[in-house]
Amino acid sequence: MFQVRIHGRGGQGVVSAAEMLSVAAFDEGRHAQAFPSFGSERMGAPVVAFCRIDDREIRLREPVMNPDALIIQDPTLLHQVDLFSGLAPGGYILLNSSRGFDELGLAEFIRAFPADHLCTVPASEIAMKHVGRPLPNAALLGAFAALAGQLRLDSVAMAIRERFPGRTGEANVAAARDAHDRVCAKMRVPANA
Repeated sequence: MFQVRIHGRGGQGVVSAAEMLSVAAFDEGRHAQAFPSFGSERMGAPVVAFCRIDDREIRLREPVMNPDALIIQDPTLLHQVDLFSGLAPGGYILLNSSRGFDELGLAEFIRAFPADHLCTVPASEIAMKHVGRPLPNAALLGAFAALAGQLRLDSVAMAIRERFPGRTGEANVAAARDAHDRVCAKMRVPANA
């Protein structure tokens, strides 16, 4: 089972990101579940959502305490919330930032992880370019597909289109593809569809 924990703030599409991740997994014939955890339901408050992906039925129902991957939608949470709690050894960290891990003060911490499991991507900037709003969720899902290799980009695009039909969906798919391509280029891996 592959477990993902997504951290962000209310209004950034954290819950939608987990749902789209699970829909993408279903599209690939896998089992998945997604659910949120709210501390406060106001705009800007820290929000956590979870997604599990497996080839077998998932019977767990509790929050993801030991994720295999973290998707961090808002870097301002780095020093406010214990984002890395329970992260599996060798886990993946995907962070929405135009700055690197060293610049964010995480140089010591990330030494324990394989370099090819760590990536920052300017998802909010990518979203502004394609969507016209700094909503990083779709871009981060495209980046996640490239980084973790758990899902195909085409499945992520299908899930985005299902959640946001029409022009909004196409703009978000463009953001996801852009982020995916940037991560592939950064990691020097071939882009997959």
